[in-house]
Amino acid sequence: MARLEVGRVALTFRALKTIIIQGEERRMKIFITGGTGFIGSHLSNLLVQNGHEVSLLVRPSEQVRDKHDKVWLIVGDPTEPGPWQEQVSAHDGVINLAGASIFSRWTRKVKENIMNSRVQTTRNLVEAMRGSSSPPRVLLSTSAVGVYGFHGDETVDENSPSGRDFLAQVCRAWEAEALGAAGAGVRVVITRFGIVVGPGGGAMGQMIPMFRRGLGGRLGSGQQWFSWVHMSDLTRALLFLLEHPEASGPFNICSPRPVTNAELAGALGHTLRKPVWLPVPGFALKILLGEFSSVLLQGQRVLPHRLIEMKFTFNFHDIEVALRDILK
Repeated sequence: MARLEVGRVALTFRALKTIIIQGEERRMKIFITGGTGFIGSHLSNLLVQNGHEVSLLVRPSEQVRDKHDKVWLIVGDPTEPGPWQEQVSAHDGVINLAGASIFSRWTRKVKENIMNSRVQTTRNLVEAMRGSSSPPRVLLSTSAVGVYGFHGDETVDENSPSGRDFLAQVCRAWEAEALGAAGAGVRVVITRFGIVVGPGGGAMGQMIPMFRRGLGGRLGSGQQWFSWVHMSDLTRALLFLLEHPEASGPFNICSPRPVTNAELAGALGHTLRKPVWLPVPGFALKILLGEFSSVLLQGQRVLPHRLIEMKFTFNFHDIEVALRDILK
């Protein structure tokens, strides 16, 4: 993997044979923010396996091990304007995954970081596109199913209204910045992720160690809905949306079969062959995590209607099958 210091070394790519499918190149040069994280590392591998070249925007302090000769590193801070923006137009597509983790107690400073890391990064990307005479053809910008707020047992899809809580506000601001790229003629796809389950990190990285020790259980009542997606289906859905020029606007990326928190705990205990007997009281989570506890104690029952309408096939519908695959 080549590490490119923007402003010192020109970014170059090998010539690739172009294959036109439905009006768009199948083999593309993809610029990714947040590409070294839990999702980005899996996505980069899938893109390369499918013939695409990938550029990851990394901060100067990041240490990234070599992975593949079709993955390049561009140095820059996505939350700040800089020379890295000049490289955006050298790509066919952009995938925006950057954003500070929401999994902590939400102090005022943490909430500002959650909001600004998403809004500023997306704004800088869009400014780079709008300032180019030949911007990328497509922008896939991440959001979350948290945009819908809390709906109890009601099912929601892409046509449902947004919520009013803090996470919904973040998602609205995040998505609004991304949609500005349409003014530059860029196809904009808003990808609203469910909770990602996969090996090596994410929610399961925090839950599995506790359940292995026999300390797992439901959170609060356990009746809150958990809209989830297997990492494999998530990355495949992103590739699908990237390669289908008719796709634009919001898409929920989550399993067609959301589960309750109690069902998730039961499936994880059964998969690990451990008892599930230690529920975490809701009041304890509220004391420990403050406002963030509402994300764990409430939830959304979200369905991926638009992906299903486009005939995308999920390989993992059942949560226990997904967990067995992760743990094998």
